[in-house]
Amino acid sequence: MHEQIIAQQILKQVEIVEKEKKKKVKSITVEVGDVAHLPLEEMEATLKAMVKYKVIMLAKKAKVQCGCGFVGEPKIIHKGHDSTLFECPKCSLPMPKILDGHDIILKEVTV
Repeated sequence: MHEQIIAQQILKQVEIVEKEKKKKVKSITVEVGDVAHLPLEEMEATLKAMVKYKVIMLAKKAKVQCGCGFVGEPKIIHKGHDSTLFECPKCSLPMPKILDGHDIILKEVTV
């Protein structure tokens, strides 16, 4: 259910833009990180069910830093609703520090 809450928060920002520009929204672009707590497909389906305009989704690669010195994309072991399990591809340490790719961001509103 929290995908609906996140979608509502995104759509509140879209409404602000729509009111400021005094034009109807044609499309929105939303970026979902590889290790965000919701899969891109779930966020996309939720947003598309809530609006009539075009929804464009972008995937953001994750970047992690491990104690072994590795910095880069993690090895994703499992991705599900509200959980993503990943490890360092170099040493297999579970859940290294996330540097990027864990957010869901409204990137663009086209009016």
